[in-house]
This record gives sequence, structure tokens and C-alpha cells, in this order.
Amino acid sequence: MITSLPIHCAKRALMLLTFLLAAGTISAKKIRVRSIAELQTAINSAAPGDVITMASGVYTTTEDITINRNGTKEQPITITTERTGAAEITGAGGFKIVSPSSWIVISGFKFTHAANKAVMEGGTAFCRWTRNIFINTGEGNYLTVIGNDHTVDYNTFQDKNSLGKFIGVRGTGKQIAERLWIHHNYFHNFSPQKGNGAEAVQFGLSGYSLSSSNSIFEYNLFENCAGENELLSVKSSAVTIRYNTIRDCKAQFTLRHGNFCKVYGNYFYNTPGIRIFGDDHIIYSNYFENCKPAINVGNGGAEVADGAPLTSHDRPDRVVIAFNTLLNNENNITRTERKEGIGSTFITIAYNIIQGGGEAMSIQGPLYVNPTFKGNVIFNTKGAGQMPESGYTTFDPKLTKDGHLQKGSPAIDAVKEGYPGITADMDGQERKGALDLGADEVSVQPVTARALHPADVGCNAK
Repeated sequence: MITSLPIHCAKRALMLLTFLLAAGTISAKKIRVRSIAELQTAINSAAPGDVITMASGVYTTTEDITINRNGTKEQPITITTERTGAAEITGAGGFKIVSPSSWIVISGFKFTHAANKAVMEGGTAFCRWTRNIFINTGEGNYLTVIGNDHTVDYNTFQDKNSLGKFIGVRGTGKQIAERLWIHHNYFHNFSPQKGNGAEAVQFGLSGYSLSSSNSIFEYNLFENCAGENELLSVKSSAVTIRYNTIRDCKAQFTLRHGNFCKVYGNYFYNTPGIRIFGDDHIIYSNYFENCKPAINVGNGGAEVADGAPLTSHDRPDRVVIAFNTLLNNENNITRTERKEGIGSTFITIAYNIIQGGGEAMSIQGPLYVNPTFKGNVIFNTKGAGQMPESGYTTFDPKLTKDGHLQKGSPAIDAVKEGYPGITADMDGQERKGALDLGADEVSVQPVTARALHPADVGCNAK
């Protein structure tokens, strides 16, 4: 005769069952697949904690591999390979993560399928692409990010020879994707394209420009990317861009539309540097070497705050350019001509070190309206250009070959108190109290940022 369990035993059994479910020991599975059909079937029934591993080989798709599942923070659903790059997805389709999917990890693949087929749609959240290799074919984006709270890290994006982007960030309605974390990716070899729409990374569109993303783009490396004139094109507000390295690229970092972005601790070598439109940005602790130009303050074509179209070259207002180091640049701080340009207003250029190269400042078009120049150092340039005498002094800042301050530099502790918004230097060290001029703060704190090389980023980084 079957009898019921005593109450205390039933309670213990229920507690054990709850624990096992929470720990995922009942539902989590390890699944190995050997075809696209098996992969799609495994995805369709995946539960939190499942790990789907694709066997090594080349797999050809005829349509998208659709993901419509939900993992959890503690137990994401992972779709991976036996080793990085061992499973190649080619053909007409790629991974398409659709709403309301969340907590999905895609790791270790080599993607050679058609462009515009790797997508995280609106309504998705907390998904991650990591340790993948993107070498897609045809026009379009290698990866499109639309949903919120996603991570894109340690991927290699390479060898693009068509219009489109390595990464295109979009949004829903008028709201740009929020709280993204894009870091430690390697972008390289993007050949020059004819026409518009070949940015290496495009963060938004003009229609999203007044919405805040509150995203972080950091520790990424760009090498040999030409595409078009914009390398990283930011068309949204409140994006933090820090500790990236740009080397031997023929395109600019551009704050094209939007406001309130922070750009700090980046390393620019042999590139056209950074171009700035929009309002209330702060550009600090960046290092520029052999650039043409280093920093270009945009000559506004219209004023969005007064009702101009969002597609305008919005006049730069209240932009702070401070504590940067510019070394041996053919052009240093510039502004170029624009037909009927309206210039820029309330620009602050302070406590920068400008050593070597062309004139410290060259302004075309209207002069700055209500500018602030103070505390800059100019040394061995071809003159101050249009920087007023009250805005700089001339002395040897005693820079090392990589732009750091040597012991005994008169630039050390030259600013006797902190400066609003300046929180870190080019090495990722905290800046507080009396501040050093330029991008380097002499410190005994651990170095957490430096100029990046291929071994530091991408799918094979340690």
C-alpha cells in the first residue's frame, strides 16, 4: 500500500527540489550538435543553464538561426564551439536574437555568412557576443545591436570591403539602445569605400541623437580602418568613450550628433584624431601623436537647440577640451571652414600640453564666441596660431617618447586644485588634488590602461 510522506519529509523534499531547480541541476543540459538543423532544434528547447556546443566544421545556412529563449543572470543559455573559430557559419543567415530573449551568450564562432544577419533585435536584453570572429560578406553590418543591456566583448572584426559597419547600434522609436558595454574588441582592415555609410562603428542615427544611451565603449583597438571619413560615429547622447587605441586609420572619431558624451584616456596614432559637434561634451586625458589634425572643433552648420533638423552639423556649445597631450601632430587644435558656418560657442581649452608639429591652434570661420583659454603649454610648435597669449605658457614639459611626464617636469602639480569632471588620466589612474598638465598624472597607483596592441584584444586575447 502506498502511503504519503510524513509532513517533515515532504517539506524537506520540496526544499531540495526548489534548491535543485535554482541551481539548475535538473534542467541544465550540455548538448552537442553537428548540423544547423540540430542547432536550431537545440535552441528551440533550450532552458536556463544549457550549453549548446557546435562541433568543429563549416556550416552553410539558408536562413537565419533564430533565438527566442530566456536564460537567467546566474544561468545564461550558452551557444558555443569546441574552440575559438572552430565552427564556421557561412551562407545566407546568421544568429538572430528576437524579443523577448534575454541572457543569451554566443561565443567562439567564425562568421563568414552574409552581412546584416547577426542581430539583437529591440526588446532583447542582457545578451553577450564574445570571442567570435566576424568576416562577413556583402554590404551591411557585421553586427547590429538594437536591444538594451547587451555586451559585445573580445571579438575580432576584420577585412571589410563594402558599405556597412562592423557594429551598428540602433534603438527603438526615438530611443537609442541603452546601457551597452562594448569592450576589448579588435577592428582591423576596413578598406576605403565610395559613398556614405562605411563607419567602422556607428553608435546611433540622427533620430536617436537627443536620447541618452548611458553606454560604455572602452578598451577597443582600431587598426588600418579607412571605410569613410568617420571611424567611430556617435549619433546619440551620454556615451562614454575611454581607453581605446586608434592606430594608422584614415578616418576620425566623430561626435556627430548628440550631447553630454565623455571622451577620455584614448590613444590616437597617425589618424585624423577626433571631430566634435553637439553640446556639453568633455574631452580629456587623451593622447594624440602624429595626427592630422589631433582635435577638430566642428564649425556648426545650424543650432539644434533652436529647432534645426537633427541631421544638421549641430554647433558645438559648452565643450571642454582639457588635460590632453598632443605630440608632434601636423595639425593640433583646428576648426575647418564651412560655407555659412556659425562656428562654436563657450569652448574651453585648458591645461593641454601641445608639443611639436604645426601651429597650436588654427581656427577657420567665425572666431570662438565666449571661449575660455587657460593654462595650456606650447613647446616647439610652429607657433601658437590663434591661441591668445593669455591662454598658454611656453616651457619644456619634459615628456617621454610616449607622452608621459618625467621627474622634475614643471607640468607636475601645476593645477593647484581639482578640475570638474576630470577624474582619470591616460593610464587609468585617479586624478585628484593638485593636477598635472596634459594627459598623464604622475602617480604610484596601478596602471589600468595603456596603448593597446592586437594581443590585448579580440578573440585570442588572454
